[in-house]
Amino acid sequence: MTHDHDLVLRPTAAQTEAALNPPPGRTGGDLVVETLAGLGATTVFGLPGQHALGMFDALRRSDLRYIGLRVENNAGFAADAYGRITGEAAPLLLSTGPGALTALPALQEAAAASAPVLAISSQVPTAGLGGGRHGYLHELPDQSASFRGVVKSVHTVRTASQIPSALTEAWKSALTVPHGPVWVEVPQDVLLAETLLPPVTAMDATPDELPPRPELTALAAHLLATAERPAVIAGGGVIRSDASGKLRQLAERLQAPVVTTPGGKGAFPWTHPLSLQSWIEDRHTTDLLEDADVLLVVGSGLGELSSNYHTFKPRGRVIQIEADLGKLESNHPGIGIHADARLALQALLETVEPREDATAPERVRDLLERVRARIAAQDLTLEQQVLTAVRRALPTKSPSFWDMTILAYWAWSAFDAMGPNHLHSAQGAGGLGYGFPAALGAAVADPTRPVLAVSGDGGALYSIAELATARQYDLDVTWLIVDDGGYGILREYMTDTFGASTATELTRPDFVTLAESFGVPGTRTTPETLERDLAKALAAPGPSVVVLPAVLRMFAPTHLD
Repeated sequence: MTHDHDLVLRPTAAQTEAALNPPPGRTGGDLVVETLAGLGATTVFGLPGQHALGMFDALRRSDLRYIGLRVENNAGFAADAYGRITGEAAPLLLSTGPGALTALPALQEAAAASAPVLAISSQVPTAGLGGGRHGYLHELPDQSASFRGVVKSVHTVRTASQIPSALTEAWKSALTVPHGPVWVEVPQDVLLAETLLPPVTAMDATPDELPPRPELTALAAHLLATAERPAVIAGGGVIRSDASGKLRQLAERLQAPVVTTPGGKGAFPWTHPLSLQSWIEDRHTTDLLEDADVLLVVGSGLGELSSNYHTFKPRGRVIQIEADLGKLESNHPGIGIHADARLALQALLETVEPREDATAPERVRDLLERVRARIAAQDLTLEQQVLTAVRRALPTKSPSFWDMTILAYWAWSAFDAMGPNHLHSAQGAGGLGYGFPAALGAAVADPTRPVLAVSGDGGALYSIAELATARQYDLDVTWLIVDDGGYGILREYMTDTFGASTATELTRPDFVTLAESFGVPGTRTTPETLERDLAKALAAPGPSVVVLPAVLRMFAPTHLD
């Protein structure tokens, strides 16, 4: 009797010939790039360093496309965006010590946003591992320890024959829900040493599925179908699992209003009669969600930004669908369903009974009208004018990447993403410098659409070096820099809290002249000419910079309403 797991794929004659006669001059670095190609990778990001040169030399002998950035953290942001846009694991090649550690904030953002990134770092030679006292350049006592609390999984390699299996295991980890960054490290001598191992061919790294438990979805379907006032919060998990269509079907069947979190932007159509849009940082919205007798939370841990800064206190039953086990019921008790959002929503669609509720669209219209009235009473014409100009200038299908800046805070609530996986920001970990390098990664992933990056002048200085990257690879990214002379949101926070701000004012360059020194066209605009200037820049091929000198304000905190 033969069992399926006893079956072994037999090599073809060509594979046998190649295995018996491997090309000369191959190294451990070749095993890395061959495995990546065998896993389906086509593009890698990174920045070379002394210990990693064996990997980078092997790229020369491969068909992989290399995109080199100027700072490791920016390379991590670019890989993050590539993973978000393609749904594939994005390889990120790094060197030991300072090079590796510089990428930590980007990997934290990828972890928070569930972006699949495969970070591969070199290590000191194997003789120097484990002690941190051997005096090798870049040496750390335990390099992987710095990443273990950030990434999904850590994979260490100590011999050449371990490379294909370690990378395959890491690739599978990155793409098993919840997606996320993973860490692999290979010593310098292993990367440089010649190998007699045959070339790596296709590798099987099929991600594990995470279906829901049927008794939980049966209970959830019953509660939702019999609810009087159901509502839905859609988070980033809906985007990552490509479940927007199923979410819409379920909301329509239940006649349940839907609000999207900052990470879930675009998961539900903005103008749909059941769309509460994204005004989750609003007391009126919070009140409506608290009043729901059954609240379905899909792909969100209801963290700080998704719970109106932890002021949200649900009074009804909470059903939470979440792929990250640690986030189940972490902020609010309820029925926790550990599952991929797509599979869980499909299970609900197969079991839930339709419900009729003619009042739901009316309640949605009333809520949005109250939100509009609240904003209209705050004299924020400039801010709305600028955001409207950006929306009108940006093509419908183009993705946008937003740094931690006041205009991004507005976008979380008030910007129509016009589709899932179109609007991305650094709200997961909240670090500066995300917007522009992430936009570069998106342009690499899909060169058919222009990409928009939005930064403040403070965040822009984190990634200004990547203007050289944009020019070198001729990437179709337009960078809008809102120049308010400092860290605008921190200035506002400090002034509101302490009556004055400290350490928020910045000397900055002439961004237009600086962009032009990189060979990138620059334009200085005004709120009145922003739409025209931004549309023109987006329509022109290649990189461009548009600078808007303006001091924007946030809408008032909702607890002051």
